[in-house]
Formats: sequence, C-alpha cells, structure tokens
Amino acid sequence: MGDLFKVLGGIIAAPVILITAFFVMRYTFSVMGIDMGPVVSIMVALTPIWLPFVLFFLLYDKWMEYIHVKYRVSQGRSTLRIKIPSETFKSPEAMENVLSMVYNVQSSDNLWQTYIDGKHPLIMSLEIVSIGGDVRLYINCPTKKVKNAVEAQLYAQYPGVEVVEEEFDYTAEIVPNHDKYDMFALHHKQKGEEVFPIKTYIDFGLDKLPKEEFKLDPMAPMIEHIGTCKPYERLWIQILCIPHTKKNFKNGHLQGHDTWEHEVRAKIDEMMGRGHDHTGPAELENQPRLTTGERNIIESMERNVSKTAYEVAIRWVYVTKKGAFNGNFIAPLIRTFSQYDVIGRNQLGVAWRTDFDYNMFQDYSGKKKRRLKIEEVNHYKTRQPMHGSGLNGTPSMKFQVMSVEELATMFHIPSSTVMTPGLSRIPSTRKEAPSNLPIGTPSL
Repeated sequence: MGDLFKVLGGIIAAPVILITAFFVMRYTFSVMGIDMGPVVSIMVALTPIWLPFVLFFLLYDKWMEYIHVKYRVSQGRSTLRIKIPSETFKSPEAMENVLSMVYNVQSSDNLWQTYIDGKHPLIMSLEIVSIGGDVRLYINCPTKKVKNAVEAQLYAQYPGVEVVEEEFDYTAEIVPNHDKYDMFALHHKQKGEEVFPIKTYIDFGLDKLPKEEFKLDPMAPMIEHIGTCKPYERLWIQILCIPHTKKNFKNGHLQGHDTWEHEVRAKIDEMMGRGHDHTGPAELENQPRLTTGERNIIESMERNVSKTAYEVAIRWVYVTKKGAFNGNFIAPLIRTFSQYDVIGRNQLGVAWRTDFDYNMFQDYSGKKKRRLKIEEVNHYKTRQPMHGSGLNGTPSMKFQVMSVEELATMFHIPSSTVMTPGLSRIPSTRKEAPSNLPIGTPSL
C-alpha cells in the first residue's frame, strides 16, 4: 500500500506543479510591469492544442506506474521454499526446463488491459539465502498463474523435492533499523555486452551427466561461503527475473524495442565480417579466419539466443547485529560470482553498492549511505528493483537479458556433491505407496 500511496502522490504532484508555475509566471510578469491579460487570453485560446500534450507527458509515467502497482498487488505474491532432496543427480538443465515452462509474459489482449488494467510482465525472484548459516533456496513469484506452475514444474523435474509455501516471508524478521543492525547491499551486472553469455553448466560439462565424483557444481563455492554465516548474520541473494518480450505501444511502451535476437545476430555478423544480408567478401582469401575461441563464442551465442530469455537484475543484502559487521565476508562472496566468468566473453562484476569511493566528498555526513541501506533492504523485501536518477547516488537497477541456460547455472538444486553442513536436505525420499497393495478387511 505504501507504493500505491507514493504513486498517487506523484499523480497529484503534477497538477500542483502546473498551478504553482502559473502563479510564479503571473508574479514575474507583474514585477516586470507586463500586462498578463493578452498572454493569458492566447494561452486559454490555445488550450485544446497544448494542454493535452502537457498533461500526457506529465501524467503518463505516473499513471502507468500506478496501474502497474495496482495490477501487481491484485496478483499477490508467494514465497516458496524448496526443500532439497537427499540425493540430486540431475544437471542444471532440469531447472532450465522449469524456468522455460513458467515463463509468463502476462501479455495483454487489448489496449484496455494495458492502459487501464495495467497488465504487464511480473517479476519472479530466485533467491539463495543464509539465515545464520542455514542455507535455503526460495522462489518468490506472483500467486496467480505462476505459483502453481512453479510448484508443478519443480515436482516434475525433481521428483524427490518438497515445495512449501511460507506462511510468513523470511525477510519479515528484519525491520531495517540502524540502531539494531549493520547493513550492506550490492548489485551485480554483466561486464560485457549481454549478447555474450556467461559461463554456463554446458561449459562446466554438466550437460553430459558425469559421475558424481567428477561433477563441478558452480553453486558450490557460494553455498559453502554463505554457510559460514554466524547465528546473528543474514545473507540474502536475489535474482530478479522479468520475462523478456518485444516492447511496443500495445504492451505499454511509447518507444518500441525488439527482442535481443537481432542484437545477437548483428554481433555474430560483425564477428564473421559479413553484412546483415549474410553476405561476405566475394573472394575466399579475403574472408576473415575465425579462431577456435571465436568459433566457440559464436556457438555459445547461437545456443544461448535460441532459448527462452528473461531480463535479469542481481542484488544481495548482508545484515548483521549492530557492531558485528564482518567486512572480510564481502570480498570472498563477490569472488564466488567469478565462477561464471569467461575471459574474453563475459563476466559478472559489481555494478553498485551502498558505499562511496570517496566518502569524505560524496557523503561526508553518512546520511546518504544510511538511507540507501534502508531503501535496499525494503526493495529486497518487496522484490522490486531500485529506481533513481543517479544524481543522488541511487542509480536505477540494471536489468540485462539472460537466457534460462544462464539463469539455471546460477540457480538450481545443488547436486549431491555439495556437502555443505548448512545446506539442509530432506532425510529420505518420499514415494507413493505401491498400486498393488491390498485394500479392505481380510476375511476370517
């Protein structure tokens, strides 16, 4: 409801600013001794021409934000905890299938649904958390249309898994307060162009289903590190996912934008030295020779772009009791994301953090930093991106397109090789009773 009131306040602010500007102009003209009557008469006469444009540009963004919040609230949110089976032999491809099957763009059938009902793609959040060293996996998703699909697909791909809807969201235990907690937040992004994929489970060789002793689970370093959290520490990692789709006027965008396939194809053409019509130099000897590495990059790009994609933003939040902040915990956690780096292709790096490079000049009093930490925890809890202009140290959260192959590499059910003590597993696999069991009361 807080977001709803904030948007309504923004809508009311637009006409207030317009009226205030009118009185300021009137006062200025009176000071300069200019008769405002003829000016006002001309403005009133031309109102049918200029007023609709002014109101449109003043109110469009706020209106769209308002109806999007209203639609998001109407869909509800559910936090699903994934209880890991004692034995997991499947590759991350199973999670790739889950993410492909729950892909739901919430596409609108007409302009009324877009501009009145506010129908639009909703955020799903993939979360890896450590609560005092107890490592858990969660998926936070819209309750309507998505929740049941997520549960069904998880059971379909991982027969021994348990999916439990939490009665209370795990973030509810933390009410951001600088008097009680020390907090730190950080955003990650792809360092290179999004057309180049990060290192995926296929690069790790997990698609070939090697024996357990030969598996290298890319999530293992992260799980092992966050499993060392002290009882009073909380570490929340969040991967926000919005279904990637074409943007046009029908689905609420004034400026159209195609999907990323065209950018990937253009980059491949550029690397191969050919035009968009797929023609190259006429002479064979004039055609560029691709190295083995370049051929591998192009192969990974073509495979990546052929799969379902999401617009992704990554953030994590570290919360501990007042006076117990462990700065040495931060750098190793950042390094765990280097598991997905491929030098010369793409890497994951720090995009932003709740700190400044030069605190003496950028935030002498520390007020900005304190405000940003509170905002980040609250944004995490509502599973919404951070918005801002960058002028006050709050840049908009960076969304980049990633395929389900990349997402499944970063978030999947860990294999049995991950033996971290804090990663609890279901002690035994539950199965249905045999169908041929006798029923009824035996006769004497």
